[in-house]
Amino acid sequence: MRSASGNGFDSSDSFAVSGAAEGAARLHDIPPSITPSHGDDSHLLSRIASPADVKALAPDELAELCREIRATLLAYGHQHGGHIGSNLGMVEATVALHRVFDSPRDRIVFDVSHQSYVHKMLTGRAGAYMDPNRFGEVTGFTNPDESEHDQFVLGHTGTSISLACGLAKTRDMEGPNSGIGNVVAVIGDGSLSSGVAFEGLNNAAEQGGNLIIVFNDNEMSIAGDFGGMYGPLARLRASGGTAQPNLFNAFGLDYRYVEAGNDVSALVAAFEEVRDIDHPVVVHIHTLKGAGYDGEETHADRQTASASPVSFDSPTGVHPTDNVNHSEPWHSDHCNLSDHEPHEGQCEASHWQNPDAAIGKPDDPRKHYGKMAMAALEPRFAAEPGLVVISPATPGSNGITHEFRERAGAHYVDTGITESHAVAYAAGIARAGGTPVVATTASFFQRAYDQFFQEMSLNRSRVTVLDFLGGLSGSDNTHSGAYDVTMFSNIPGVTMLVPTSARDYLADLAWATAPAGSADAPAGPAVIRVPGEAILAAERDATLLPVTGGQIADRPQSASLPASASSASGGISAATVRGTVSVTAQHAGARHMLDWRVNQTGSQVAIIGLGNAYPLAEQTAAALSDDYGITATVIDPRQCTSLDSDVLESLRDGHQQVITLEDGQLEGGWGEKVTAYYANHHVSDGSRNPRVLNFGAAKEFTDRVSLGELNERYGLTVEQVTEAITRCF
Repeated sequence: MRSASGNGFDSSDSFAVSGAAEGAARLHDIPPSITPSHGDDSHLLSRIASPADVKALAPDELAELCREIRATLLAYGHQHGGHIGSNLGMVEATVALHRVFDSPRDRIVFDVSHQSYVHKMLTGRAGAYMDPNRFGEVTGFTNPDESEHDQFVLGHTGTSISLACGLAKTRDMEGPNSGIGNVVAVIGDGSLSSGVAFEGLNNAAEQGGNLIIVFNDNEMSIAGDFGGMYGPLARLRASGGTAQPNLFNAFGLDYRYVEAGNDVSALVAAFEEVRDIDHPVVVHIHTLKGAGYDGEETHADRQTASASPVSFDSPTGVHPTDNVNHSEPWHSDHCNLSDHEPHEGQCEASHWQNPDAAIGKPDDPRKHYGKMAMAALEPRFAAEPGLVVISPATPGSNGITHEFRERAGAHYVDTGITESHAVAYAAGIARAGGTPVVATTASFFQRAYDQFFQEMSLNRSRVTVLDFLGGLSGSDNTHSGAYDVTMFSNIPGVTMLVPTSARDYLADLAWATAPAGSADAPAGPAVIRVPGEAILAAERDATLLPVTGGQIADRPQSASLPASASSASGGISAATVRGTVSVTAQHAGARHMLDWRVNQTGSQVAIIGLGNAYPLAEQTAAALSDDYGITATVIDPRQCTSLDSDVLESLRDGHQQVITLEDGQLEGGWGEKVTAYYANHHVSDGSRNPRVLNFGAAKEFTDRVSLGELNERYGLTVEQVTEAITRCF
């Protein structure tokens, strides 16, 4: 997840936001309760320290509380950014949950828990959303380390029902002494499409006992809704919950429908009706995603959001909107606005709101390289009917734009939040002779690990995987990509490519998706780690690559090594510079996608920088040259599937140290394989066994720690690497 902080509130208690139409700042009036000095008891949210305070309010005060929460969310979104749209739709439901149930004795499990901002406000954490100086106090998801009211660290999708089943099982086994009352799973915002949610529904029906499943149906996923279940859900909404087939009844579950999902009184009544129920029940609530944003309908050809200010002309700040109730297909959201132009209803832009401070900034690496990949694939659609891009939700985050999807037509498939299915589906396409490209975030791919092993790799399926947000980042603890190399590179039969430039990235994509049977095509699946911040920064500023300036030769085409791998001075010969060639896993005449590239020949020290760590390799080499007169060999391995033994053997002559740099988990990662190579191929001449130093991340979860701080923590800075190298001489 991305986050950025903007400016604080000004002294006039007004809130500065960007006017999309004019590109200039304008002021939205924020209710007086939403100020840094939020201890004024005249405003309800300031008085809410726990769910008990929600219960103590008079019934006619609940709507005012919802209005203040909604105003707080809108202000917070402009200042800090986040999953504002889903929370705006859940304001009334969350207030009603805490009005009726007794958290934490009654266990409430949010899924996906980016819907939990309002829950956090009502459980003692409102200040973290009201005071800009405290925005960093809470995560974007539930977290038991923050509060006893949070049951799980939950950022991924579809698991709430299974988790709730487990809580209810222990309660029922232990009886009154368990300390657990009602168990409530809150699922929605697209998470019901996840296969594990259906596994949970299946288990819940058989297990029985008290279990309340609140299904937040806002007619949206992260992008649009995809899948056959959305037709029956639309008919349930249209019929007031009476239409058949009813997928919840089909599982054997009791079912209630609440059309007025943004009416706090109606929700309180519905939850009171099912409180302490003795069997599993689904409460299907129809909510409006982004409720409180400018309600004017936005058409596909509109390029800017309305410049009219936010007003609070309804009791809870929800405006009327026509942007709901799609006609078939249900997944067309008729909206193509940017992340800072969300609106009520079916609007993809309301999934993640960028703060005002981010407006006008260049694309992040995910969007930049995602757009680049789609631009390379799109011209091939006409001639390659089997070429299909598959996104298990989150397309916009990865640069798969609305315009691309519309033009791609059947060449693009959004499977919903179904990573396991997406990978197996891709394997089926490949088996039939098609060319599937599966694209999503590294941490989401963890959900499909078995399918990577079985359907993809064991079957040698020609699947191309675009692995976004791999490596270190400032993400929260559920979205870290630091484990992707250890995951993908150790699956038999998978080729994992780690490009360090746009040119290599596109060449890797072309190779991985080469038509089946072509001389240059890989024999099985290929994972391409999409370049991250360090690579994109270096492409935008060539001075960050002081050795090559970003200028590298084409990939080598020869299938043989130079006659001599070492020069008289003990370094790699000039013939191997800018592309060492080996015969690793490729037949003669093929492009050698697995060969390491030597970008500078040197002696004493060889620095091998994998992927996003490659710019650090060049910067360290430059520091060694400037400060110590050492000309280091600099190597871009380009992949982490196998070792280039020819390059490693050539380093024995004239190199006392081999340094590996990687921006991922060190234990079980790539650098240790280089260490193991020299340990397992020890030669009798001790001078020809270089010492290997590995730099990478510790095996740990990190939560919203900046990339710069992580690099310092793991020794991935020029100063720390240089100091370690020179200390060993």
